[in-house]
Amino acid sequence: MPDNVEYILKVTDVSKEYGKFKALDSMSFTVPRGSIYGLVGRNGAGKTTIMRIMSGLQKPTKGMVEYGFDNKKLGNVGALVELPSIYSNASAKDNLIYQYINIGLKVDDSVDKLLEFVGLADTGKKKAGKFSLGMRQRLGIAMAMAGNPEVLILDEPINGLDPQGIIQIRDLLISLNKEKGVTVIISSHILSELSKLATDFAFVEGGRVVKEIKSEALEDAGGLHTEFYTGNPMALLPILNAKGLIARYDKETGVVHAKGYYNLTNIVLEANNAGVNIARVVTKETDLETYFVNLVGGESHA
Repeated sequence: MPDNVEYILKVTDVSKEYGKFKALDSMSFTVPRGSIYGLVGRNGAGKTTIMRIMSGLQKPTKGMVEYGFDNKKLGNVGALVELPSIYSNASAKDNLIYQYINIGLKVDDSVDKLLEFVGLADTGKKKAGKFSLGMRQRLGIAMAMAGNPEVLILDEPINGLDPQGIIQIRDLLISLNKEKGVTVIISSHILSELSKLATDFAFVEGGRVVKEIKSEALEDAGGLHTEFYTGNPMALLPILNAKGLIARYDKETGVVHAKGYYNLTNIVLEANNAGVNIARVVTKETDLETYFVNLVGGESHA
């Protein structure tokens, strides 16, 4: 990561061992301030372990976690690791009040504002044990947000949710990031969902980060890629660009590369009208899940 990018959290060569089992193996990554940082990895890759260490729930066997803020102050790190710790027989408001008391906050109107922000203001005296999974996750996020933390650490918050619940959590996290300036670190084994949310990614496998990537680069990794072979590549480029494709000419290979979806018949006809003969077309479609599996290896990411 460039030195001019301000980080809010930096993990350097962190390892965690449980007896002979090594859960983390010299893991390193850097979270830019103001980002939504996605930790992507199959179950058992080490995501939960590093999140427990980052949130102060565990200590690493070796390595270091640096914070770009005062992480010792209660409330500056909000975390929802594994299942939310809620009182099933208490209402959403009472659960949040208990959280305020636990971290030494004054109970004021910010409790109601926080419940409204996460969409639980109208739950009244309904016991949290009667909540849907999505409602419990939103309550857990509200509790993690008590104290207006600098960074919010969320372990698989969309796991098990229905499509509507996933959308609600996604919209909530984007709002927290954009409106409140909270840096969000979120883990998931579902890359296609994280790709709609995160600005930065770290791919985790075997207790290590195998690749860090920006969202723009990830977008380039998926989709339909086409190689056009022609004797007049420079004349073909504007035709492809006019169709909404992202096209470039590789001088070394003489091939025109294009990304995006199109009607091949229309491309060929317009090229012929412009005096451009397309000799060969090779297409390859890569979805994000395939990209992930190819990156970490193996046939399954679940």
